[in-house]
Amino acid sequence: MKSAVLFAAALVAAGSAAANPVDYVQSIEKWRAAREASLRNDNGWLTLAGRFQMKPGANTFGTGKKNDIVFPPELKGVGPETIGTFHVDATAKKVTLKLTPGTWMSAEGKAFTGERSMGIGTEKRDWIALGRMAMHIIERDGKYILRLANNESKVRSGFKGRIWYPADESFKVEAKYTAYPPGKSIPIVNVIDEISDTPCPGYVEFKLKGVSHKLDVVGNDNDGLFFVLRDGTSGDTTYRPSRFLFTDKKPQDGETFTLDFNKTYNPPCAFSEFTTCPLPPEQNILKTRIEAGEKVRKTS
Repeated sequence: MKSAVLFAAALVAAGSAAANPVDYVQSIEKWRAAREASLRNDNGWLTLAGRFQMKPGANTFGTGKKNDIVFPPELKGVGPETIGTFHVDATAKKVTLKLTPGTWMSAEGKAFTGERSMGIGTEKRDWIALGRMAMHIIERDGKYILRLANNESKVRSGFKGRIWYPADESFKVEAKYTAYPPGKSIPIVNVIDEISDTPCPGYVEFKLKGVSHKLDVVGNDNDGLFFVLRDGTSGDTTYRPSRFLFTDKKPQDGETFTLDFNKTYNPPCAFSEFTTCPLPPEQNILKTRIEAGEKVRKTS
């Protein structure tokens, strides 16, 4: 009787073990579906139609050729030729929009006209819209950038979808997080050769297929750890400049946690020419091939 009970328990355990890989694959597929949906959203990376650095003072904008910021022909007819003016006050770190008389736009579904102070933070985008056109402003290192979206862009309508390696649990590893002394930063170069000193709070160490590796964290985020990396697949089956990886939780100094390369994904630059993605620091260029996560669609 006792042996029968043990045998039954073994069957249950075996059944649970067999089910786990299926559950894992489903969880990865669910995560990937969410990334796909986010990419295809209104005002997403696929909709970007322009990136314009504004000068101090007045910046007129619209499709008219006499504007300081000339929108692309694909947006011709959306609003007047001069929609309005952005006034950049770099000293006060403030941008004010003044619409051309008779012109209306919307923000968060509410229409407005006249004058409006613009949000310039990078954490929450202050989108304003006119028909299929939308835009927001961000400030980076003292530069004020206008990003423009066309929600009926051909890039968005013609997008064939992300492509991924099959989920593989051998690329789900245990990693140890070690904090650097407070205030450490590293130089990060982006795809247009701009260099910025970026916070580097710590690094992780892990083994992949028996080989030890190390990755520096890029940027401060209280919610998790962000990595910019390149590996042996870069330029072959994956996006050459870099891929991103983010953990949902920030571990404590010395803590061991799960690092899942099946959630490695392409940066915005893989989908739009109007973005300025960071490149990996030299220490985040791994010699091994990480055949996991997002791949790149061949153009030829």
